Amino acid sequence: MSSTTGLLLLGGLLLYAVIKRLKRTSLADVPGPEPESFLMGNLSQLFQDQAGEADFKWQSQFGGIARIKAPLGEDMLWISDPKALQYIYQTSGYNFPKQPERRALSRLLADHGLTWADGETHKRQRKVMLPAFGTPESKALLPVFQYHAEQVVQLWKDMLGGTAEDARVLNVIKHISSAALDAIGEAAFDYQLGCLDSADNELGQAYQNLIADIFSLPSKAKIFFTSVTHYLPMRIIEMLYDYLPGKGLDKARQNKRAAHKVAEHLLEVKSRALLLGKGNRDIMSILVKANASENEHTKLTHEEMVSQMRTIMLAGQETTANTLSFALYELAKSPDYQTQLRAEIRAMEQSVRERGETELSVADLDAMPFLQAIMREVLRFHPVIMHNYRQSAREDVIPLSKPITTISGKEINEVPIPKGLRVVLSVAAYNRREDIWGEDAHLFNPQRFLDYKGKRGPSVGVFSNVLTFSGGVRACIGWRFALYEFQAFLVKLMSNFEFTLADETKRLRRENAVVMIPTLEGEAEKGAQLPLKVSLATQD
Repeated sequence: MSSTTGLLLLGGLLLYAVIKRLKRTSLADVPGPEPESFLMGNLSQLFQDQAGEADFKWQSQFGGIARIKAPLGEDMLWISDPKALQYIYQTSGYNFPKQPERRALSRLLADHGLTWADGETHKRQRKVMLPAFGTPESKALLPVFQYHAEQVVQLWKDMLGGTAEDARVLNVIKHISSAALDAIGEAAFDYQLGCLDSADNELGQAYQNLIADIFSLPSKAKIFFTSVTHYLPMRIIEMLYDYLPGKGLDKARQNKRAAHKVAEHLLEVKSRALLLGKGNRDIMSILVKANASENEHTKLTHEEMVSQMRTIMLAGQETTANTLSFALYELAKSPDYQTQLRAEIRAMEQSVRERGETELSVADLDAMPFLQAIMREVLRFHPVIMHNYRQSAREDVIPLSKPITTISGKEINEVPIPKGLRVVLSVAAYNRREDIWGEDAHLFNPQRFLDYKGKRGPSVGVFSNVLTFSGGVRACIGWRFALYEFQAFLVKLMSNFEFTLADETKRLRRENAVVMIPTLEGEAEKGAQLPLKVSLATQD
């Protein structure tokens, strides 16, 4: 793109933004943080600081809603108020679709799959996919998760040498991420990736450090570009991502080629198996069967079926691996929590042996209250998806659970908004609200889920009312799947190992890279890192 063409495009976008803003309902009376500049607005604070830092600051200063600025002076709303979130997620549903620039990023990573789709397309895709993600289907995959967790156990035991006195600093997320990718390959597609064994698998390599390579340390130019593509037609945005040069974009294209190659093969195999009356319990087999029973108007196209593979691979690996790594980090900081959790696990393992079995069942996991409390607190405290991005499809009024005082001094309980307003729904801030989670909301404290039995404000999230799996019509379809995978890995690792902080862990960053990933200060280019000192747990 020539410099003249670039200047003309920037000038056209600026003129369009100014005209569009003049026609809108004004949000000028809603308080909010000062923008860094007219060109960048507040987005540098949101995307370049550590994950959640701007959110926690804004919530402390402005409460549950604030006016923030996008590039070129455009108003946006940042929201953590539970009643407002409930209205947007639950009450309004598809009246707050995803922002187009965010849909374009979803398409970059997962084609035209469920995370990209909106409105009737999303409703149709989700209906076909739901049978593969029900409670029975998710429970049936627990042995798969336990098997791959055991592979990490065996690898680390081999690395440690075999005595409790031996300890090594390990980048725990490296092996957990590989094992999680292997687990999702088998559970979702009955496909062996062999990532933990360092197998030369093209698909496995295409997903290694994918998010970190594309989205870590975004420059101001990248933040600006991503935001202003909002003014372009969707097809133009997608074309730019298809052809613009860049290391991250090249990684995404490589991932797409590898995923499409495998998906085409798997769809052929599973479709043939269905015709022969055969089929496994993996997610894609169930999905192929469910899709075959739909009529021509509601079934997924071939392209959409391929897209769902990329969607499931991405969501199933990145979220679990990062969440589990942060769980080990918190437990490494709290030896007493480790002791309490390990004692609960050992007691349940003994009970399982006494009844003549070798592995814990879903019922066993559910019967461990401290395990459940740890899981909920990790999901609350370290949400890997920190924000959801929506846009109002019409003029609307957003209700608030607590009134705010406007710049002009009025106290209001609702905020009128114009059509087309972009809103940032802060998962990170909602999960730290003191009026929902207690005065110690900024502390990691699993005991809160054991002590408190009441209702925590308006219904927002799908699990324990944390917002980590989103809510409403766009809630994470695989949240049950994720919970069983998390528990399977955590139980195996805590039963066999003790974790303490390493010197390198002092440089830990919660990196904002679309999903939150652990990195080390000054080493973000190396991708996800979470070094912990690992030793064998004593077997009482």
